[in-house]
Amino acid sequence: MSATLSNPDLAPTTPDQRTWSTGHIAALWIGMAVCIPTYTLASGMIEQGMAWWQALLTVALGNLIVLVPMILNGHAGAKYGIPFPVLMRASFGTVGANIPAIARALVACGWFGIQTWIGGAAIYQVLVALGWIDAAAETARIAAHPPLGITAWQFACFIAFWLTNLHFVWHGINHIKWLEAWSAPFLIVAGLALLAWALFKVADPAALFTKTSAFPTPGGFWKVFFPQLTAMVGFWATLSLNIPDFTRYAKSQKAQVWGQALGLPTTMTLFCFIGIVVTQATVVIFGKAIWDPVVLVGMLGSVPIIILALVALSVATLSTNIAANVVSPANDFSNLAPGRISFRTGGMITAVIGVLMMPWYLYNNLSAYIFTWLIGYGALLGPIAGIMLCDYYIIRKTNLDVKALYDPRGPHAGINAAAVAALVIAVAPNLPGFINAATLSHRFPAFFDTIYAYAWFVGLGLAMLAYYILMRGKADRAA
Repeated sequence: MSATLSNPDLAPTTPDQRTWSTGHIAALWIGMAVCIPTYTLASGMIEQGMAWWQALLTVALGNLIVLVPMILNGHAGAKYGIPFPVLMRASFGTVGANIPAIARALVACGWFGIQTWIGGAAIYQVLVALGWIDAAAETARIAAHPPLGITAWQFACFIAFWLTNLHFVWHGINHIKWLEAWSAPFLIVAGLALLAWALFKVADPAALFTKTSAFPTPGGFWKVFFPQLTAMVGFWATLSLNIPDFTRYAKSQKAQVWGQALGLPTTMTLFCFIGIVVTQATVVIFGKAIWDPVVLVGMLGSVPIIILALVALSVATLSTNIAANVVSPANDFSNLAPGRISFRTGGMITAVIGVLMMPWYLYNNLSAYIFTWLIGYGALLGPIAGIMLCDYYIIRKTNLDVKALYDPRGPHAGINAAAVAALVIAVAPNLPGFINAATLSHRFPAFFDTIYAYAWFVGLGLAMLAYYILMRGKADRAA
């Protein structure tokens, strides 16, 4: 294999490296799914008028939908032992593969920064609970320096959690496997304990489930449902692309299929349900809805309970961050220059960019940011998924020449113009709607907003069709 296209981290996994069982894959998903953004997923839907059960079903359906490309794209990783950027060489070319790889990596850098800020906030709340930090004085400092928006204590806690992440980045995939396997049962128990606390503290638990839909007509519900469903699919649209980064370590196809099916939709739905119930309970207990669990934990009163709960939040954030937001960009940046950038170096690049993006600013507008961004990058990543699926299943019938993927002069050398063209064609219809959403304006007709509500689905379908036509045309010309 050429040193310009391969290194020990990008080379196909050996049989000795394929040690992840069904339980390991399921634990991976539990570790990634149990996080604060999952806990708050239903908040935007309920605020827009959905009943709690409608929001929960939307989350469940979205995750069942995204499970399909997750399993399909995971097939190549388990069969050939190759990571996401190497798989993309089959469709985009050895050089062109950097386009989807870097697109995926930059999204992960943003999420890495946000999750690291959340983990640092948990540490900060522990110090406040212990009386080591004067919260009132901290608030005054933030008000006095609005351009910065962060105090020295907050930044110190952020960096402390950032360094914890770097420990696992530095030690590689085996330490990540250990983290996910160890944290999964702990996080499930912690989530159920929080649910039990909410039900115990409320005199009439049944009253928590009485909120009905606020839509006067079915049409109002559907106008909210489809954009939110797209956002739910977009939540894991990133992982549906780079899932080969993990399935390449699976013992078998059965392990990756069952591990994902058991771990992803079930955990996402359960933890979202916990978020709904606990938040409904805060309305009764504290007189207001508290969606942020970090804020809620700081109000529990007992210092030992606060510390234990924030440790759980920190573990949840760490397990999500490392698996979801480090593994992929580490491989993606490595793909830029395999001879110079290893997995470890790529992870360090991710960590630095995550700080430079100033995630505390992003987190201050988390609700609007997540749902605008989720649909927005779903409009980009959906087409990439469509091209991947079409190339692997329709064009190549799951048969890859692995050696050719590492050959700078082979059939995949350079850039496959058909893949780039299909990507542009599939992204274009969603751009006007994205601009309308990002600028809160109506620069383009409402028709484009309707298209944008289905961004991931539109992009995936258009990309598959365009890529198939262009590749068939390429084959016809070659004949």
